[in-house]
Amino acid sequence: MVGRALTEHSAQKGDQVFAYDRLSLDISDAARVDELLMANQPDAVINCAALTDVDGCESHEARAFAANASGPENLARTCRKIDAVFVTISTDYVFDGAKDDFYTQRDNPNPLSVYAHSKLAGERRAQQEHARTIVVRSGYIFGAGGKNFLSTVVDRARRGEKLKVIRDSWGTPTSGKHLAARLRELAELDLPGVYHVVNSGEGATFETFAREALQLAGADETLLEPVSFSSLNRPAPRPRSSKLRCLLSALVGLEPLPSLHDGMVEFFGSNVAKHTETGQFSD
Repeated sequence: MVGRALTEHSAQKGDQVFAYDRLSLDISDAARVDELLMANQPDAVINCAALTDVDGCESHEARAFAANASGPENLARTCRKIDAVFVTISTDYVFDGAKDDFYTQRDNPNPLSVYAHSKLAGERRAQQEHARTIVVRSGYIFGAGGKNFLSTVVDRARRGEKLKVIRDSWGTPTSGKHLAARLRELAELDLPGVYHVVNSGEGATFETFAREALQLAGADETLLEPVSFSSLNRPAPRPRSSKLRCLLSALVGLEPLPSLHDGMVEFFGSNVAKHTETGQFSD
C-alpha cells in the first residue's frame, strides 16, 4: 500500500524509481539486496516492506525477524556501500501503551509482541549498519491497494456484516499517501534520526475511526459493536494507546501532515460530497 503510493508520488516528482515487490526482492536475502542495489546505485532507498500480521508474527518469530529486522539491516548495509540515504518504516507498537499522552522520541520503546520486537530490532540494526539511516515510526496506516483497518471496515459494512470495534484503544491513524510524501521529503532532507510521522490531530480510537469512515462512505453505523480492548483476547499483546507526536519535524522545517479528517476525506473522494453537504460530520 505505502510502496505503491510512494512509487506513484516519486514518479510524479520526476524521480527515476526502481520499485520491487516481495517476489522480485526478498529483503531478507542479503546477496539479492546487494546485487540489485549495487547494479542500480540509487541515491536513496526507502523500505516499505514488512511482515505486518501482528498475531501471525507470534507463531512465526523467525519469519518476523527475517523481514522486519534482517531486511532493514541488509538494506542499510548495502546503502552504506553505495553511499545512499536509507529510510525505513517502523511502528507505533514499539511502545507499551502505558502512557496516556503522545509518545515522542524522548520515550523509551518497550515492545510487547514479537512483531514489535522485530520492528525495533530492525530500527536498531539499520542504524548500527549505516549512519545515514532515517527511521520513520507510524501507525494505523490506511489507503488504497492494501489490506488495512479502514478498507476492511467499510467493505464489511457494505456487505451488511456486524463489526466489533475497540472503544478504549487509541492511536494516530495515518494516510498512506501523506506518509509516502513525507518519506520522500525525509530522504531528500537526509538528516538521520527517528521521526514520528502521523496525520495531525488528537488521534482516535478504533471506534471513532470506524464511525467516521462509515459516515464518509455512506455505510450503516449501526453495524458497529463497540467492545473493550481486553475482551478480544488476541494472540499478540498490543499497546492500549500508541499515539505518536514528533519532536523533530518542525525543527528541521517540515510542516505538520494534514489532519486525519482531511486524510479520510481524500481517501473516500467522491463519496464524501453527499455526506458533507448534509452536515453528518465536521472537523
